[in-house]
Amino acid sequence: MIDFELITFLTVGCITLVSAIYVMHCREIIHSVMFLALCFIGVASLYLMLNAEYVAIVQILIYAGAVTVLILFAIMLTKRRIMSEGGEPE
Repeated sequence: MIDFELITFLTVGCITLVSAIYVMHCREIIHSVMFLALCFIGVASLYLMLNAEYVAIVQILIYAGAVTVLILFAIMLTKRRIMSEGGEPE
């Protein structure tokens, strides 16, 4: 008999794993950062399942909050070069 805790663990683990794979395979950097935030939240929820509430709160506040916002600001404030189809800068 499969209990609710095992189903929740497997679901959260799969969501975290899939979001970590999408971080590496997304071509748009903004999408990659959003999947990274989802991965951080998934790890925090796994910490909650392990009854490590303090570590989960730190994971959400520092990583999912501060690091993700820092990466987004760094991306938005830097100029992107517009590349032509041949790969040469215009």
